[in-house]
Amino acid sequence: GNIFTQQPSYFSDLDETLPTVLQVFNNILHKCGLQCEGASAEPQKLEEKVSVTPGNMPLQELKDIVLYLCDTCTTLWAFLDVFPLACQTFQKHEFCYRLASFYELAIPELESAIKKRHYEDNSVFADLWRRISHSRKKMIEVFHTLINQVCLQPILE
Repeated sequence: GNIFTQQPSYFSDLDETLPTVLQVFNNILHKCGLQCEGASAEPQKLEEKVSVTPGNMPLQELKDIVLYLCDTCTTLWAFLDVFPLACQTFQKHEFCYRLASFYELAIPELESAIKKRHYEDNSVFADLWRRISHSRKKMIEVFHTLINQVCLQPILE
């Protein structure tokens, strides 16, 4: 058995942790000057309007965001891969919807920024492209796992 079977109270710990996980996606959107639907209904003050985009941010910042995203997606995927029962808890937080919204907003922006940028060193481009592609693949796999566990498995059982 795994740690969750031994310690059922970990499910409530997971439940309490998920808003923090979702906040990671919101933070990335914010750093890219993108807004998630329903993330903040407050009107932004004009001087607060963020003009930073993945296309014009410093290269180091773009690298940091892509690394952060890659780590997050890989960790989420690995966790759900070894522990698919957690999917129910993820779905209580509308995780599929939030992940899909994030994917639609952020991935095209980041991919386009990576492609259009001028690089002194082509290995930097290759690395960023590999990581954003990996992130995209892991997000899709996380989504499939959630749909499979939450929607399809109950029908088959």
